[in-house]
Amino acid sequence: MARIKTGDNFGDFTLNTHNDLALNTTALAGKKILLSFHPLAWTPVCSQQMKSIEDNYQDFQDCNTVPLGISVDSVPCKKAWAENLGIANLDLLADFWPHGGLASRLGIFLTKFGMSERANIILDEQRVAIFVKFYPIKQLPDVQEVLSFLK
Repeated sequence: MARIKTGDNFGDFTLNTHNDLALNTTALAGKKILLSFHPLAWTPVCSQQMKSIEDNYQDFQDCNTVPLGISVDSVPCKKAWAENLGIANLDLLADFWPHGGLASRLGIFLTKFGMSERANIILDEQRVAIFVKFYPIKQLPDVQEVLSFLK
């Protein structure tokens, strides 16, 4: 699939959270969704990326936005990682099986490395991409840039 871009209509999806609960985005009707893709759990930049979203979780709520952290890691891996990071609010989703299925659907799965690109994608209430930004693997995305866009 072609890489997602602003204006693309994406639709809904279902993935399991780090608590092994199926999260179907149809249950988030009327809300925007931040898809914050990180390549792999347990790595320094990915940890900082998820902690920055957790630290600003209420700000996302105030912007009628549900932030989601997504990587190709398994549910047990994501659960242990969330506990280690002290994640209490943010859902960390496992795009584990089919491996990278959601990332592939968005055109951001790096087949050569078996992981997604680092990206922030905001879907509006109709699941149209209104913000799409990709980052170098070793670069920490600026959470304030995303929040400024939402405000």
